[in-house]
Amino acid sequence: MMFPVPRLAATIERRLLINYRVDPVVAAALLPDGLRPQLVRGAGVAGVCLLRLGALRPAWFAPAIGWGAENAAHRIAVEWDDDAGTHTGVYIPERHTASWLPVIAGGRVFPGVHQHARFTGHETDEHIAVAMTAAGATVAADVDLTDDWASELFGTLVDASAFFQNGAVGWSPSRDGRRLEGLRLQTSQWQVTPGRARSVRSSFFDGLPAGSAILDSVLVMRNVPITWSLPRGLAPSAVRTAGSLATMAP
Repeated sequence: MMFPVPRLAATIERRLLINYRVDPVVAAALLPDGLRPQLVRGAGVAGVCLLRLGALRPAWFAPAIGWGAENAAHRIAVEWDDDAGTHTGVYIPERHTASWLPVIAGGRVFPGVHQHARFTGHETDEHIAVAMTAAGATVAADVDLTDDWASELFGTLVDASAFFQNGAVGWSPSRDGRRLEGLRLQTSQWQVTPGRARSVRSSFFDGLPAGSAILDSVLVMRNVPITWSLPRGLAPSAVRTAGSLATMAP
């Protein structure tokens, strides 16, 4: 049983949104019932979020009291329906963190089950490198910050920014796997800049059938204040267990 969730505040010190074009059939097989892939130009949209948070705390606490750590989340853009209409967000099958706090509290005190991982990296104003190693999962990204935008999914940086800003609700499996737990990310200072990947590796996407997940683009966020709260309405049904990488292997 999860306790009532307070409104949470934090600062995104650094966020890499590494985006893939994914075969819609493959993307659908990775989702639980109640969710379907959100398509852009006929392709599913998925990716890895490499996130360094600072000053995470209940929203009424001063920032100096907060917690911070490196985190990673694999995400798939989704849609779902309820009596109010169609909604967009992301499904997060895997969350990893360098801190033991969300490993212990995730799915108990606040939504989102986390696995422990080790992170390494370095960054400058022009370059970011982050690597994650965990049991059964690895990610490594080497990204240059640039003024140039290149993507087959989104024609402009403005299009990409709007897409990800509108996907503010994230759903992830509960500890017992019987339901979905959600959080809504909000900020009054949403801002993204382009990145260009020198190299990206993800055991999650590299483990999908050959050619079904193609690296598309990178977005960068820095020093953005955010809040998290519970999404409105009921969670989509999660009756069927989502497909595993083992079942999707070529």
